[in-house]
Amino acid sequence: MAVISQSPARLEGARPGRREGASFWVAAREAFWIALDTLRTHKLRSFLTLLGVVIATTTLIVVMSVVNGMNEYIADHIANLGTNTFIVSQFQWAQGYENWLKARRRNKRMGMDDYEFLKEHLADYKSIGAAAMNAFDVRYESQTIYDVEVGGVTPSMIEMGEQKVDRGRYINETDYEHNSMVCFIGQDLVDKFFPSVDPLGKEILVRGLPFRVIGTAQRIGTTFGISQDNFVQIPLTTFVKLFQARPNLNISVQAWDAAQMTRLEDQARALMRARRHTPYREPDPFGINASDTLMAVWHQLTGTIFAVTIGVVAVFMVVGGIVIMNIMLASVTERTHEIGIRKSLGARRLDILMQFVMESGVMAAAGGLLGIALAIVVSKIVAAFFTAAVPLTGIAIGVVLSTGVGLFFGIYPASQAAKLDPIEALRTEN
Repeated sequence: MAVISQSPARLEGARPGRREGASFWVAAREAFWIALDTLRTHKLRSFLTLLGVVIATTTLIVVMSVVNGMNEYIADHIANLGTNTFIVSQFQWAQGYENWLKARRRNKRMGMDDYEFLKEHLADYKSIGAAAMNAFDVRYESQTIYDVEVGGVTPSMIEMGEQKVDRGRYINETDYEHNSMVCFIGQDLVDKFFPSVDPLGKEILVRGLPFRVIGTAQRIGTTFGISQDNFVQIPLTTFVKLFQARPNLNISVQAWDAAQMTRLEDQARALMRARRHTPYREPDPFGINASDTLMAVWHQLTGTIFAVTIGVVAVFMVVGGIVIMNIMLASVTERTHEIGIRKSLGARRLDILMQFVMESGVMAAAGGLLGIALAIVVSKIVAAFFTAAVPLTGIAIGVVLSTGVGLFFGIYPASQAAKLDPIEALRTEN
């Protein structure tokens, strides 16, 4: 009996909660539709009110799109040193200009003996190779291509570099050991010299010396408008013999997996410091360059750009929020009589508060959506000439930020409306 007698009490206690919850959502829905109706009624005023929010959202998303596109571009074209690969060179690539000048003067070049030393003493690497670069004119019959990147490479570089074999083969150990006069060429040379014939077996002149084409590379494309297919690769031993007796090498080391990378880098650093007789407190007289190092420096740069952008966006958002607050205060004044009627018919302070906060939030959210649409159009135009990729996080941030600004700056006008006395409000003339 005790349970039965208490059940009505529980039910009576539960009903008001459910009723209040239902009425809250009904009021929220009504406030939302009233806000949309207000936007439609005053289109020009709403657009001018939201101009600051639109500009801020557009700026934020466009900058995020360009930075996102640049991150992908840098990772694919510049910081792509190969899978699980790092490069030991004369100096660290990613450093300040002054430090780079000091390192260039202080550090010895990486030579053939350094490559052989690391090849012999490094333990448990997947692959190791070396490359030296220079620029020479290349001829075939009556045609000449100027400033072609001519690289002396070891056979293992095909496993770590960007180049992939399209036709023929790459330089092999026999070519390397016998200083063979053979070459592997990029698509720019194929297009210029051999547009309608098979280039394999043909002889081209590199700095006046004949080299037989044994293979061609797949097309790579451009980086910042500079072709990556304008190259000739020959055996490193041939390069040393004919063009540069003491080349400055980049020595590429490939680990078996990402987990081994750090250990292998530390091992290479210890071996090279010992070989250079470097004191404990002195910096490395060489550079160990990996993709994550280059990307870290790039992210520092873009972080600075993004911080400036956030400052500009914040200014626009605050200005836009203040304009919204002023318009909402004017709206409260215009609709004082309406508020009085609603209150006299039973509307609570919460209903009035919600109506004006919702109206402010919807107005700002509409500005955010307009800014997103404009940002997507601008990003597409930028992508046609440079690089940009609109991130989904940028769209989400734009919507949330603009709506939040509207809700925040709409609180004060809404509270002023909710505080109005119904009798005094009814006395106000429309």
